[in-house]
Amino acid sequence: MDPRSAATRAPDPDAIEFVRFCYRRRRVGWPELYDEMCAVAGRALFRGYDADDLSGIGIGFTLFDMPGLAAIAAEIVSEEQAQRRPVRVVLAAEPPVTEPAVQEPVSVPVSSPPSLKDERAFDVPIRLSLVPSGA
Repeated sequence: MDPRSAATRAPDPDAIEFVRFCYRRRRVGWPELYDEMCAVAGRALFRGYDADDLSGIGIGFTLFDMPGLAAIAAEIVSEEQAQRRPVRVVLAAEPPVTEPAVQEPVSVPVSSPPSLKDERAFDVPIRLSLVPSGA
């Protein structure tokens, strides 16, 4: 079999689902994904298919089958990554209070050491919120 033609043939839908199954188990790139596919095939974790059954649907683990398998894996990885929406974290201050707050003087004894509460006082409260990066 010519390895160049193996990469250009349309893969079997079960072969695509096998690679997607392996990628969802471990979200890794090509060399590690190949290891995961070998482990899944060795244990027949995908629909009970072992390596011989997988070769019948176009998933081969030999050196000559790698270009086709790598092409399928690259396509699946790019599709899966495109489906995941990136998230951006935005730091926003709380809106100012509209009514003036009455502040009474606080007496702090001079002889006592500062407490941990005094050291962590902030002027502006911080609020974290998740916002999609496309917003």
